[in-house]
This record gives sequence, structure tokens and C-alpha cells, in this order.
Amino acid sequence: MPPWASQLAELCFSGTTSVFVLHGNTNDLMPRGESPDDGYGTIADLLAEQLFGKWDLLLHYDLGRGLRAFAGRNEKRLHKMVALANEKIADLSTVKNDPGVVLALLDRFVRVNIVASSDKSLSFAVVIDQASFLFPTGEPGRTSFAAAAMLVTLLNWAKSPHVKKMPMAFVIMDERRSDLSERLAGSPHVASIEVLLPTVEDRERFIQATVGTRDHAAFSDFDVPTLAKLTAGISLTDLAVLVKLAMETGQRLNAKQFSDLKKRLIEKQAQGLLEFIEPKWTLDTVVGHEAAKTRLREDAELLRKGRLASVPMGYLLCGAVGTGKTFLAQCAAGEIGIPCVILKNFRSKYVGETEGNLERVLSVLRAMGPVMVVIDEADAALGSRDAEGDSGTSSRVFGMIANQMGDTRYRGMILWMLLTARPDLLPIDLKRQGRAEVHIPLFYPTEVEEIKQMFVVLAKKLKGSIAPEDIPPVPHVGHLSGADVEGMVGRALRISLLAGSEKITRDALAQVFAEFMPSTQGIEKEMQELAAILECSDRQFLPEALAKQVDGDGRSRVQQKFLELKRLLELS
Repeated sequence: MPPWASQLAELCFSGTTSVFVLHGNTNDLMPRGESPDDGYGTIADLLAEQLFGKWDLLLHYDLGRGLRAFAGRNEKRLHKMVALANEKIADLSTVKNDPGVVLALLDRFVRVNIVASSDKSLSFAVVIDQASFLFPTGEPGRTSFAAAAMLVTLLNWAKSPHVKKMPMAFVIMDERRSDLSERLAGSPHVASIEVLLPTVEDRERFIQATVGTRDHAAFSDFDVPTLAKLTAGISLTDLAVLVKLAMETGQRLNAKQFSDLKKRLIEKQAQGLLEFIEPKWTLDTVVGHEAAKTRLREDAELLRKGRLASVPMGYLLCGAVGTGKTFLAQCAAGEIGIPCVILKNFRSKYVGETEGNLERVLSVLRAMGPVMVVIDEADAALGSRDAEGDSGTSSRVFGMIANQMGDTRYRGMILWMLLTARPDLLPIDLKRQGRAEVHIPLFYPTEVEEIKQMFVVLAKKLKGSIAPEDIPPVPHVGHLSGADVEGMVGRALRISLLAGSEKITRDALAQVFAEFMPSTQGIEKEMQELAAILECSDRQFLPEALAKQVDGDGRSRVQQKFLELKRLLELS
């Protein structure tokens, strides 16, 4: 059985727990037995045929189909269950599909079953699907009387020692735990169990069962073990789409087709909250930042060798706007050779929706590993332990992120890359060792040769070209960000193309240089640079001129200047 089912069985059959909340990948396919020939079904099928396969009565309830006996594929057993339910509970075909009525009927049966003699009591399980429609999240006392009564009924079963010692189980299922009442999901008498996305072994077995006797080489460039390894983070339901699409349509599953499908399926799995990126560049594309590139290359090599204990849990890239934080993060992912995802805005105005979104995202990330997670504007995105004014949402989000970032079981599997121009606003809990451990500051280039090299590299990135000797004297040295350079290259390429040249000409660049005016950020830019200096975790990451500023008691002077600029901005 899957790990979640083994955990449920251990708690149930030991007599310690009777109510279970299953959340996570609850809508996926599950193996019906040990052999691939047994096929796949729903979680309810697995519970009916395996976990509770020898129990007297199994009932299934959701708001759509009402209360019914359920036996999976065993039709003979189903007929016996229907007769037993009609005798002991009520004629299920006539039971009104009203949650209050259904829970009252079940509660009456539970009480009768407890006091029945041993030869007349039944082994009995109830599966309640889409449970957030019955027990939604909300403040106690603000729900209707009927909803509160149903929740209290369920909690009474959960804490009853009489129920626990009998073969009775109540399985509550919903994809998002955060959508369920915390009184239920967080009760010490209720076991909350996450159903994880399939492992590589699960996926390999499923692909083999789907392909059957057909030759996979006829429709795929990948053999079964390779395809199973590459589809990390994809549910079996979506994996079936990927494989069957290639098998039935004749669209061969080559590298490009697979990449496009996987990107679409991963983003669907994360409900659009992750943007999947196939890194196009390595650290060779990055100009400057030599110490940072060296450290990232070393970590990439350790990761490739499987020395995960020596790889940091995450990185913090900080620096003034336009210093290339996002580009460096994507190039680092390309260097390591792992997928890269950008965490999009998962916050919602609806109560509980934000936590549910993040819960879904983290579940996908845990299954995808190894993966690099880029969080831009991390100081705004991740919330704070002390945030106020949003009913505690920000503090809960912060707690979920902090717990995941600090979970050492995922060291080397989930690499966090936090990007921010204001690292001072990022909670210290996320910046400590064991979370975003390596703090890399980035600064505007100050050497003419480095800036010229940036022009060459960024021209190639924009599908253009220019020779270093064709670059006229560069203005505003020391005040140009990487974004400024890329903007100038783009303008020069446009002028050159309109003049009929495929290459960026010296005259086009000279025209752009004469007209370009870098944005003046003044005090704010200086404060961001000081914050990056103060945040640096290794002296080697600082340019020599800046490194001297923090030698001796220089760090305290930089700190003092930063606080003065911060106060000045707050007053302006």
C-alpha cells in the first residue's frame, strides 16, 4: 500500500485513532493491488478493496451523490452491504441528501453499534469526500447551528474511547487541508495524513501498466525508467494524459514535446501558481560576480556528486534593482542542470485561500525535487511572523514557508533562491543558517571592460551580435545596471535593424549612448547597496573596495549610515 495508507492502517487497527483527514493528492489514481494487472482506481476504491476489504459495511458520502454503500468492483459484496445498511441504518435510496440528516443517522447507528453485543456489532467505515463543503474553515460560533452540530458529531466520534476500540473508521477527504475546519484537521484526536504525489517507483509502475505490451520506442524517445524519472511532480492522472497522448495520436514523445507537456502539466498541478522555466543559460553567460559564480559552480558539482549534506538549503541574492538577481538565479539552475520554477503570487482575498494555494505549491515542490525555487521580491511575498491586519494570514504563510525551508529532509532536493533589493525587510528566521544560508550581494559593474563584456553577452541573448572593439566609450560607468545595459543593447539593435544591418553597429550604439539617461534612484539606491553589503555572508562576495569598508569596525559605520538613510526616506 502507499505510505499514507500504511499509516492510516497502523493507527486504525491499533485502536488509537478512528477519524482521519486525508489531504493533498486525493484526486489521483491509486493502485488497486500489488500487480499492475490489478489496475488503478480512486482512493475510495483502495479503501474499499484493500484497507477495509473484509469489513462488514463501507459507506461513501459526498454532497453530489449522497450516502451510498460502496464496495469498489465487488458487486456481490455491494449487494450484501446495501441489504445490511437498509436493515441497520435506513433505506439509503430514500435518505434525504441533507448533511445534517445523514450525520444524525450515522451517529445513531454508531451509538447502537457501540452497545450491541459482540456477535451483532459490525465493522464499519465511512468515507466522506469533498469534505470542505461539509466542514469548511471558519471561526467557531460564526457557522450555522447545523454546520456546528455536524462538526461536533464528528469530533465526538474522534475522541470517544468506545469508538476507537471498535472496528469503526471515519475517513474525511479533501484536496486542501486549509479548506477544512481547523477544529477538525488540527484536533489531537484526528490523524491528519498527507497523500503525496507519486514517487519515481510509482510512476514507473504506472507507465509500464499503461504501455502494457506495446513497444515504448514506437512513440517515445525515452525508455520507461527515464520517463518515470523525468516526470517528477506529475500526478498519475496527468501522467496518463502524457503517455496516452503519445500512444494514441502518433505525436512522438521527443525532448521538445515532452518539455512542453511537462511544463503545462506541472503548472496545472500547481494550479497556475508556479511558472516552470527550462533554464537556457549557465553561469558562463553571467558577466562579473566571479566569487558568486565560483561558489554556485562548486555547489552544483557537489549536488551532481550526490553530496547533499554539504549543499546549502538556499541562497539569498540581494542588491539594488537591476543588478541581475533573477538572471543569476536562472543561470545557476542551468549550471546545476535542474528544473527552475518561479513562485507566483499565491495570495488571495478569500479566507483560507492563500494558505490552501501555498499548501498545494509546497506539495508539488516536494514531489518535483531536485528543483530550484525562485522567489522574487521575497520580502513582500513571504510575509512575517509579526504581520498584522490580515487575520493572521501572513504569519501562517511565513510559518509554512519557514518550516519547509528548514526541513533538512529536502536538502539538495528543493533549493530556495530568495531575491530582494531590501534584505533588511526579510525576517531573520528565513535568513538564518539552515534556510537561506548563503547571502550573495550583487552590485552595478564599475570596470569598463566588464561593462563592454556585458554588451557582448546581452547582444547574444537578444539574438544580435556586436564585437567589443565596436563599442564606443561607455558613459555613466558605475551607474549602469544590467537592466540599463540590456535596454541600451535592445535600442541599438532596433536602430540597426531599421537601418538594414543584422549586427549592432557602432553608430547605433553611439546614438543610444548620447541619448540614454540612467534612472536616478539617489538615496534609495544607495540604501539598497548598503543593505546588500550588510547582508553579505562571505567577504569574498564583496568587491575589494567594498570589502575594505567592512573591515575592522567598518561594518558598524556602514550600519549607521544605512539607518540614517532609512530614516531620511521614511521622513520624505
